[in-house]
Amino acid sequence: MTKNKLSSSVQLFSGVLILGLANAASAIQIETDDAKIDIYGYARLNASYDINEDISRSSGTRSGDFSQVNTGAAENSEASGYFGADAVQSRLGIRTRMANGVMVNVEGDFRGGANGGQLRLRHAYGQYGNWLMGRTWSNYNSFVGNTSVLEMDGVAGNAGLYNRTAQVRYIRGNFAFAVEDPKPNILGQATKSGLPTLTARYENKAGALKFSSAALLQEVGYDTGTNDDSVFGYAVFGAAKFQVTDTLSIQGNVNYTDGANSYLWRSGTNYYGEDAYLDGNNVETITGYSANLGTTIKVGPGSLSAVYGMTTMDWDDATDDGLSVGSKHERNTNAFLTYKWSPVKSVMLGVEYGRYEVKKVSGDEGDANRLMFAAQYNF
Repeated sequence: MTKNKLSSSVQLFSGVLILGLANAASAIQIETDDAKIDIYGYARLNASYDINEDISRSSGTRSGDFSQVNTGAAENSEASGYFGADAVQSRLGIRTRMANGVMVNVEGDFRGGANGGQLRLRHAYGQYGNWLMGRTWSNYNSFVGNTSVLEMDGVAGNAGLYNRTAQVRYIRGNFAFAVEDPKPNILGQATKSGLPTLTARYENKAGALKFSSAALLQEVGYDTGTNDDSVFGYAVFGAAKFQVTDTLSIQGNVNYTDGANSYLWRSGTNYYGEDAYLDGNNVETITGYSANLGTTIKVGPGSLSAVYGMTTMDWDDATDDGLSVGSKHERNTNAFLTYKWSPVKSVMLGVEYGRYEVKKVSGDEGDANRLMFAAQYNF
């Protein structure tokens, strides 16, 4: 690239940057002879009011936390009225597309740290042709059946690993296969990962229907130096969205796991449940399943969404084997009613009502209700 072209690009970048900061109306783009660089992201305010009890995540984004829902006797002693706000979901990313076909993406937000506010890595990967390597959304994941809500941690029962992970992925048409960083979780026992997790996904559409399905296989084991054992766990999901009309859609997800609850979203205490437990020295898997169903309809200047989701883990075998698991979450459910609209380009405003319910293995139950507001400025 010549000096004059570089100088022009820098001047253009500076002008666009000033415009972007002033109005946040469009992405910032830099073009050279060899690459196209997009700088993107958003600034976001999340504010929540917990009606019954404070269930907001201390790490920010004001998302509801199943582990903070009071159950049993504590349900009757709760106070009411908790307000909080933060901007830690705000995001910044850089995506570079090179003339030789290589694409590199690095993205972060500010959810890191005990109380949020520190930069946290979300994506860091490269792609060339059919191959993707690095950290990004798991191949065992789909957004096809998800209903959009304001809370960053989303709906119980969303498809697959609702997170990002290190991986090597091969993409062939509508199929994708990956080897990924393993995430085994044995109750009360440090795990040993001898193999990567293997995932496969298929995603397609037919007319007004979009659908996705995936499967994974992971090793769940331990080795103390004295005792060791391992088993294979697996999981499958299906996701679909049907566009009924131009203004109405219905979408949902179903998941089943056996020895892979670390991929069952919003199971366990809050995010992911245990895959297995030890019966003596033997690893015994725990099964789980989840589902959610939602609808979105255009109303006025925006869209109104309603969704209900649940996750369940089967602790019966662990109880029969004499483990004390009464405090474990057997079922988590949440439901949301959300309205979003865009008063001007690149600005999203939203209001939401959410309800969380927990049932523990002991039979203790609890629920909590909350309201949320969000304002997002994209660039």
